[in-house]
Amino acid sequence: MKSKSNFFYMLSLSVIAIFIILCISFLNSSISIAYAINSTNKSIIQNQQNLQSSLNNQMQKPFVENSSNKINNNNNNSSNVTDTGNSQGQINISQNPFQQKATKIMDSVPTHKIRVGDMDVAYKQFGKGGVKPLVLITGLGATMDIWSPYLIDQLSKLNNKTIIIFDNRGAGESTTGIKDFSISQFANDTVGLLDALHIKKADILGWSMGSFIAQEVALKNPQRVGSLILYASSCVGPNAIPPSPEVIHIFNNKSLTFQQLGQKIIPLMFPSEWFKANPNYINYFPIPKENMSSDVLQKQNQAIMNWNGKCDALLNIKSPSFVIVGLDDVFTPSKNSVNIVDKIQGAWLIQIRDAGHGLMYQYPQLFDKAVMMFLNSNDLKTSIDNGSISSTAITR
Repeated sequence: MKSKSNFFYMLSLSVIAIFIILCISFLNSSISIAYAINSTNKSIIQNQQNLQSSLNNQMQKPFVENSSNKINNNNNNSSNVTDTGNSQGQINISQNPFQQKATKIMDSVPTHKIRVGDMDVAYKQFGKGGVKPLVLITGLGATMDIWSPYLIDQLSKLNNKTIIIFDNRGAGESTTGIKDFSISQFANDTVGLLDALHIKKADILGWSMGSFIAQEVALKNPQRVGSLILYASSCVGPNAIPPSPEVIHIFNNKSLTFQQLGQKIIPLMFPSEWFKANPNYINYFPIPKENMSSDVLQKQNQAIMNWNGKCDALLNIKSPSFVIVGLDDVFTPSKNSVNIVDKIQGAWLIQIRDAGHGLMYQYPQLFDKAVMMFLNSNDLKTSIDNGSISSTAITR
């Protein structure tokens, strides 16, 4: 029990680091995309082979190079950060192209509030008001303005799709309510939001703690979930992999202040070479404007520590499912995503080499493309329903 609690304690704190010192990196190295579906005794059908070929063609060199060039061009614009003699520098957000884009996309949409049980939920809606909603659930210590503006922008352009982001209980502009904090309660809050918005069924995307919540929604309310996307996820079981020894060592050092803890976590959030190569995080990371109290943060963390999300329970998930993770994620090691795929029948797995917990920001176009392909492709859903194919790799 103690080891499980330590595992989820350290796992949950990974997202906190983002809010202490926001920093992502990009390295001009080769990228490999490994993707897989559960292995079964069923034969490989032709449409699965066609889909695999399509994924290869769409996600290789031209696409990755465009992403690389875009981020590197931003990194070369050094006028956005003024050296003040310390590691963080003085940030001029107003002149930064990425932050201008983030402001345009995120701030141009008003925040709404709606009553859900004992609390008021703050949320935003993007898109054309279609009948196929996609709900994004963020993680511990995070508010809804931390989502990548690139992702929101691309998703909102999907035909007949409404994108909904919201603040979890007590986070940002959502009120705390009187109910206990737990992953199960967060799942109830999510379903309550769907009820309040008169949404019968939605696609769900959860990141880190948000992916735990998404699992609970899919298990407790399967009729409410269309497609399920789990990003940087895990589950409780004998094959669960804890954070790296370096991460464990940092969290065991009780003498560190909160800021010192964050400074030590940052290099582990992303591959070390990426971190060294890209210090100007404002070029590709949204600066959150919402706040969260330390009390709420502690309650969220305790909810994760108490979560009993057993891997075997995922056998009951029937929604078409897509799991994505960075192979260098030392907080939610990629083997945990493999464990999930082994349990959810027909679930797809994409693992990105040279990427960590902040994959969404490191390779924004790659991440967005993968998510959109899954949501858009009827062939993909048919393939998931019909069986699986063996692991393959694409290398540039």
